[in-house]
Amino acid sequence: MVGNQPVVLIGMGGHARVLLEALRCASIPVSGYVNSAAIDSLDKSIRSLGDDDHFVSNSSPGEAFLVNGVGGVKFTTQRKSLFKRYKSLGYQFATVIHPQSVVARDVELGEGSQVMAGAVIQSGVKCGENVIVNTRAGVDHDCVIESHAHISIGSTLAASVCIGEGTHIGASATVIQGIHIGSECVVGAGAVVLSDVSTGDTVVGVPAHRLNR
Repeated sequence: MVGNQPVVLIGMGGHARVLLEALRCASIPVSGYVNSAAIDSLDKSIRSLGDDDHFVSNSSPGEAFLVNGVGGVKFTTQRKSLFKRYKSLGYQFATVIHPQSVVARDVELGEGSQVMAGAVIQSGVKCGENVIVNTRAGVDHDCVIESHAHISIGSTLAASVCIGEGTHIGASATVIQGIHIGSECVVGAGAVVLSDVSTGDTVVGVPAHRLNR
């Protein structure tokens, strides 16, 4: 959380527009945006701070927290790379929690994590850095979500699920209790995962099965 300190939105994409609304609902001021045509088309009152190179050359890490506006299954690697680039330069990322989400008091949220409207995260959950728990997603007790993972809109993680780094859980997917999904995986929209998923695999369907490589 950042209190009343201003934040800067970075990264292109529609997710940045959703984040802008979440920040406003949480009364967090936005001082500008970097390299985001989606914001430029939405709200002329927020000033452009140029592209990434221009922003880095004309700012210092202590001036504002950053908010990563990159989202979506096609951009998981880009989101991770953007986060790591700015961290290597000394910038810090805000953790964003929409006021209409439910987050248990003992939940651990890593730097730059984002919890969107209607999401529910139950007791004992641990999230790494730069994680998205998106709109209406449900994460039950004692799950572990590693850094840069995206739990997409309306998806459900039952209790004690482990999601590896950089994995994308598609919209309305369901992962049953105790399942381990490796790093850099994709779980297709609407899939029902009944068994563990190996690192780098893509699974789809009901029940979920691995796509042929």
